[in-house]
Amino acid sequence: MAGASVKVAVRVRPFNARETSQDAKCVVSMQGNTTSITNPKQSKDTPKSFTFDYSYWSHTSAEDPQFASQQQVYRDIGEEMLLHAFEGYNVCIFAYGQTGAGKSYTMMGRQEPGQQGIVPQLCEDLFSRVSENQSAQLSYSVEVSYMEIYCERVRDLLNPKSRGSLWPQEHHILGFCMQALSKLAGTSYADIADLMDCGNKARTVAATNMNETSSRSHAVFTIVFTQRCHDQLTGLDSEKVSKISLVDLAGSERADSSGARGMRLKEGANINKSLTTLGKVISALADMHPADINYEETLSTLRYADRTKQIRCNAIINEDPNARLIRELQEEVARLRELLMAQGLSASALEGRRPSQRMCNPFWRSSH
Repeated sequence: MAGASVKVAVRVRPFNARETSQDAKCVVSMQGNTTSITNPKQSKDTPKSFTFDYSYWSHTSAEDPQFASQQQVYRDIGEEMLLHAFEGYNVCIFAYGQTGAGKSYTMMGRQEPGQQGIVPQLCEDLFSRVSENQSAQLSYSVEVSYMEIYCERVRDLLNPKSRGSLWPQEHHILGFCMQALSKLAGTSYADIADLMDCGNKARTVAATNMNETSSRSHAVFTIVFTQRCHDQLTGLDSEKVSKISLVDLAGSERADSSGARGMRLKEGANINKSLTTLGKVISALADMHPADINYEETLSTLRYADRTKQIRCNAIINEDPNARLIRELQEEVARLRELLMAQGLSASALEGRRPSQRMCNPFWRSSH
């Protein structure tokens, strides 16, 4: 995991009613992990091609063998991130793209069967794995927070009645964080689903020409997952704390395409401004419009995603120093046992020898 690169996926959605009424043509094609886009004004030119970790063809219907479902997207992206969280790493998934590209659908989805997005599937999978790994030595806790960034102001979506904007504070270990943000515990997927639904209803949405329910804010759903383990050999307790950040960004937009006026125009300006300042992340997910009328915006998304591939992450396991030392020593003991076995010796046989006998063994001599 240390030194790993950011994984990038792109997904193309079906035409919406607006695009169908305008007789739009699909300018995006996918072959394996390669995504290509053709300029509708220069159709004879060679298509621009980009290679990503995943290219999801969701432009058609489930009857198409190439169709990428919500479940496939989660299996490829969300499941891997959850496994890293169990290992003790912080992970992040975010959706980037033009307004109306399907980012919220990919991240949150709908409540109908088979339509759930990455976030609810990951939460359900988390509690399923916790129940499968119950033991007397292990205990788990889950806390969630949900916030939106709207017009440069931060709102607590799990406490929507709170007035005023939250402000980031600098922590000596965690860096900048929202100390006053609500963190609510959940002991089951049903608990988290209720909190998620509460937060989604509080999000700021509005209709534009591009999207009838356009998200006008960036939303960050955060899961703090703590694993506590009691080591019977040493009698010590250790814990790993992982943070899973799931980000649904507001869509980039052009005023002439979205038809934004007044407050919608101001919102769009703030959205575009904030999107230009995006930095390093752990996992990136880009969504696209397939239609020729959105060629420039889709090409911009692909170029952004292509740059994101170059980011390298220096991820570390989040555990206390004593627990890390114990883990490293245990790993060293296991490694030495394997070396002993390779030399035809067992650890129990070695422990029964006198010190002088141990020093006479060729393996021990060679280690000096």
